[in-house]
Amino acid sequence: MADDKRDYYEVLGVDKSVSDDDLKKAYRKAAKKYHPDLNPGDKEAEQKFKEVNEAYEVLSDKEKRARYDQFGHAGVDPNYGAGGGGYSGGFTGDFGDLGDIFNSFFGGGFGGRSSNPNSPRRGNDTAAAVNLSFEEAAKGCRKTVRVTKIDNCRECGGSGAEKGTSPKTCPVCHGTGHIATTQRTPFGVMQTQKVCDNCHGRGKIIDKPCHTCAGKGRIRHTVEQTVDIPAGIDDGQVINLRGGGDAGTNGGPSGDLRINVNVRPHPIFERRGYDVYCEIPITFTQAALGDEIIVPTLDGKVKFTIHEGTQPGDEFKLRGKGIQRLNYSGKGDEYVKITVEVPKDLSKAQKEKLKEFDSATGDSNYKKRKSFTDKIKDFFNE
Repeated sequence: MADDKRDYYEVLGVDKSVSDDDLKKAYRKAAKKYHPDLNPGDKEAEQKFKEVNEAYEVLSDKEKRARYDQFGHAGVDPNYGAGGGGYSGGFTGDFGDLGDIFNSFFGGGFGGRSSNPNSPRRGNDTAAAVNLSFEEAAKGCRKTVRVTKIDNCRECGGSGAEKGTSPKTCPVCHGTGHIATTQRTPFGVMQTQKVCDNCHGRGKIIDKPCHTCAGKGRIRHTVEQTVDIPAGIDDGQVINLRGGGDAGTNGGPSGDLRINVNVRPHPIFERRGYDVYCEIPITFTQAALGDEIIVPTLDGKVKFTIHEGTQPGDEFKLRGKGIQRLNYSGKGDEYVKITVEVPKDLSKAQKEKLKEFDSATGDSNYKKRKSFTDKIKDFFNE
């Protein structure tokens, strides 16, 4: 029952005014904390992981979040008729006898439970996480992730009945899952409906429950799922595998598997969109005289000639050496920033040589310094 669920905002540890970015951060933190791979055999963590994903699935969807803020769990739980099929207006949720009265007049159009307990229903979405290196995200790869999900029991085929037997239509409600009763209300004598006590709303009776699933027709287990990671995927993005979630009920479609992507930082490269950036330190001599240097790229090493008089902070671009554009042709570029490293711990002889060099060059070879010196003189002479 949705009434037993914790508040979704409480599950993620945020308030109702939370921004989309902060909501996402809270979700990733909680999902990582309770992920089954990090808590093997911990049933409580497994339940909280599912709870966290259910909360985020609702709150990250603007339409669902609006319904949840207005009606609570009744606005998004498919068992109430206002969830998976979309909100159709009017009353939603479980209003007890009053809802039953509306159902008797309007055929369930006010958000009561489905009149057919055996109608197909879509399974819940599930979530998993995958950790990638910088290169794997840039070029794409194939990964295997562990997913905890609900599937139909193979032993009974999802019927819940022992193999060789089948469920029977409930003789009390005749398969409807509810029974009609008559009661006196302020509006007069009204016919209402309530859940069938004999089959508990299922519409069917199982005389011999399946020994594997204990009559539930579904089992929770952990499976390994192979995932093709597209080139260009970025940290924080989500890969959606349609039909990879929990199995549907009564022949309904399976939910989706949402895979959260975590990309480890690179020791050399920094990603900005589809471009990559790196800094290369060179010596004073290389900067002054020019040189051919080796530049690392995602496709391997390339040679690049820096010109005489290269200044600290100068930047050059290697076209097409960036990251593959996600689901498109073409790549970004690589930008290389030059830093000139000043030597430390010089010997006495080295220091003398530098002083001789400095005396020999003078200001004529330092245009920026000469210009700045002239500006200082003009400033103090005003």
